[in-house]
Amino acid sequence: MAPRRRAARHEADPSTLVIVESPAKARTIKRFLGDGYTVASSIGHIRDLPASAAEVPTNLKGKDWATLAVNVDEGFRPIYIIPTDKKRVVTELRRELKGADQLLLATDEDREGEAIAGHLVEVLKPKTPVRRLVFHEITRSAITEALSHTREIDQRLVHAQESRRVLDRLIGYLVSPVLWKKVGSGLSAGRVQTPALWLIVQRERGRMAFVSADYCIPIATLAPAEDSETAFEARLISLDDQDLATAADFDPDTGKLRAGSKARLLPEADAQSVIQALAGVAFQVTEVARRPRTRRPQPPFITSTLQRAASTRLRFSPRQTMRVAQQLYENGYITYMRTDSPALSAQATSAARAAVRAEVPQDRERDYLPERPRAYRARSARAQEAHEAIRPAGRRFRHPDDLGPDVDADGRRLYRLIWQRTLASQMSDAQFEQTRVQIAAEAGDHGTAVFQANGQVVVFDGFLRIYAGERSGERMLPDVSAGDRLQVRGIDLGARETRPPDRWTEASLIRELESLGIGRPSTYATILETVQGKYVERKEGALVPGWHAFAVIQLLEAHFPEFVDSQFTARMEDGLDRVAEGSLNPLPWLSAFYFGGDIESENGGDGMLRDGLRQRIEASQDAIDARAVCTIPLPGSNGSPIAVRIGRYGPYLEAVESGARTQAPDDVAPDQLTTEVAAELLAKAASGDEPLGTDPASGLSVFLKSGRRGHYLQLGESRGAGRRRPKTASVWPMYAPETLTLDQALDMLAYPRTLGAHPESRTSVTVQDGPYGPYVKCGKESRSLPGEGDERYAKLASIELPEALQILSAPRQPRRRRAQPAALAELGAHPASGAAITVRDGRYGPYVTDGELNASLPKGRDPASVTLDDAVVLLTARAERVAAQGGRRRRTGTRRRRS
Repeated sequence: MAPRRRAARHEADPSTLVIVESPAKARTIKRFLGDGYTVASSIGHIRDLPASAAEVPTNLKGKDWATLAVNVDEGFRPIYIIPTDKKRVVTELRRELKGADQLLLATDEDREGEAIAGHLVEVLKPKTPVRRLVFHEITRSAITEALSHTREIDQRLVHAQESRRVLDRLIGYLVSPVLWKKVGSGLSAGRVQTPALWLIVQRERGRMAFVSADYCIPIATLAPAEDSETAFEARLISLDDQDLATAADFDPDTGKLRAGSKARLLPEADAQSVIQALAGVAFQVTEVARRPRTRRPQPPFITSTLQRAASTRLRFSPRQTMRVAQQLYENGYITYMRTDSPALSAQATSAARAAVRAEVPQDRERDYLPERPRAYRARSARAQEAHEAIRPAGRRFRHPDDLGPDVDADGRRLYRLIWQRTLASQMSDAQFEQTRVQIAAEAGDHGTAVFQANGQVVVFDGFLRIYAGERSGERMLPDVSAGDRLQVRGIDLGARETRPPDRWTEASLIRELESLGIGRPSTYATILETVQGKYVERKEGALVPGWHAFAVIQLLEAHFPEFVDSQFTARMEDGLDRVAEGSLNPLPWLSAFYFGGDIESENGGDGMLRDGLRQRIEASQDAIDARAVCTIPLPGSNGSPIAVRIGRYGPYLEAVESGARTQAPDDVAPDQLTTEVAAELLAKAASGDEPLGTDPASGLSVFLKSGRRGHYLQLGESRGAGRRRPKTASVWPMYAPETLTLDQALDMLAYPRTLGAHPESRTSVTVQDGPYGPYVKCGKESRSLPGEGDERYAKLASIELPEALQILSAPRQPRRRRAQPAALAELGAHPASGAAITVRDGRYGPYVTDGELNASLPKGRDPASVTLDDAVVLLTARAERVAAQGGRRRRTGTRRRRS
């Protein structure tokens, strides 16, 4: 009998389609699944709200709410579209789904992941059974366990993500245009971004208002009489039984002693007198106190603490931390990196304790491992996202030295940090002995002077052992006893001054936002990226706001105070959490926010605007005084007020009474732009209006001025009503503006110079200076003068018509192709072509390229956050657009300017 022909695979062998968010995650999961599984990637969200009015569906463009892409009249229904760069992805997923008997949605286990799963079902409309596959680490055991416990899509999480997206769209798309109209274009407001910006501006305001105070804390260098080699320092803490003021006694906002403080402020003159009185007197130990101190290990990482630790220890930005952590997760090295729970599973706890045993001496395991495992719980009652801490993946933790070749240097550093923190969380406390030594000496009329020295030594390192011998600030003191006399090596004045409050760093701002209940694990990196992209500059690790930030905050404080109120934002965040729990209906909640009206507090009414955002926006159009919100008075004007104003071309200084103005310097931080500095800048600008001299030919004054593009010369007064625009000329690069003479200025203003008429066209031939240097011109034809540097400028005076005609007759040289900018990042090989993909910075912003095709990054996207998968998507979408245009490809991958 002939063998029976095998049926088609989709009829004989059940097949399962698994969809994840990224190709990297797909590749890792594929290793743990059998032949009956196909793993595909959605590459993030496959649909979203329209990014611009052009993307709004044609049949909806006439609606009042079309620009919002949220139907506020019918239950705040979002209008989703499939972006151009995702249409091919959707087509591929539909093709894969046709041959599948089951669909497993293995997107991340947070609100965003649940929403992606929900969108996939709505777009793909599968006819096969659909289940949700959830895991928090990509290991064989985790995937196997997840396959045994699939579930339905959690619609509560889908609704929570959708409500969050709608709420953010309403705020961003309604409040931001107010900022464009009243402050400046390109600015934005956001539900979480705005209170974060307020914190940064408020801290800078404190620094601007701060008044420094000088004080002294003398420091004596002492040594035991019998052991003069062991010296130590002790600071003066009291005089005549009155405590001296220390940094803790000063108000951080004013720099003055706190109200009600009984501490004595020691000025320099008094300190000098005390030191003189102590010359030659005996210093005797009066007290030696020793006490034990215990330091517990910190909990395993959650998203915010990982970002803070990586910022402090590795100098990573939050965006960089999340990008590297994402790579580690998708390659199976760590658990999911968006979580606010520090808990460890029983399996993870066992793995951590086993890893500790491998790191400590075998005979001391009981010393370094507590008898019972340590358990950690989330501080927040509504801790969500993933339900376990960030830790090494698997039943056995991989040692940092044993990572695979697919982990780069940043990945190895971050993994080691996570590995150390996880192991330390299960280890014994570190034990210290703290020592306090007090020494007394008679200071004449000043009474008894008491000095104090503090020391600390590690008795048992405990969890610190895992941090490669960190001793946590050990300071040993010599062995002294009460009654011992000490040698005095010298006494330093210890001059100090109070310091303004420190600016926020990325790490400290994340900690503050978390403590205020603002934002969630997945949002902190985006918040910081947004404020730094528009309002804030990072200098030496600190966040320094620009003047536009002050103007925006002033406008919001006056007209939308809820948006800078951290408690209001936290209540909105709490409402979104309640939507995720299913205890809050989002529709009346969103309605109260947008339309206004009272709803019961149990339905989230305490987090809403009483009169509604729509009404508030309408009322603001006439109520907001743009000049007022764009005026930032400088403190300490002393009767002659000076303000920073936001103008059309940027911030400028203005003396309110005289009206004198000058451009605000870009390189001076707001707290450093004091009234005195501003007055000097205004005076310098005023003196700059004094002419270099008079042009004998025209009788007009010659001025040296400074503009946004550097120094330039101007012939005659600035243009006014009925007055023609004065002639100007750039200062040539060989001249220093500080030493410029009138003759040199007149030489530069003499151009363009007419050399004669072209013998054929009779058109004038001129020589002149331009943005790209000296050149000759005849009608529409122009050629650069030959030579390099100063030689070209010297030829301006010497060239005559014959040479100019010869230059013009030469073929036009093709414009020099701009040198390809250096790569910002090398992402790897293109999966299809094998070409190397890099991130570069071009004339119109950062872009990705494979050497043949370029694709610009989306506006506001941090180049450091781009992965290989992101680049492939951008290049694929770019190739599709080129094909749709009939194969016309612009190699730059950027827009041409419209003429």
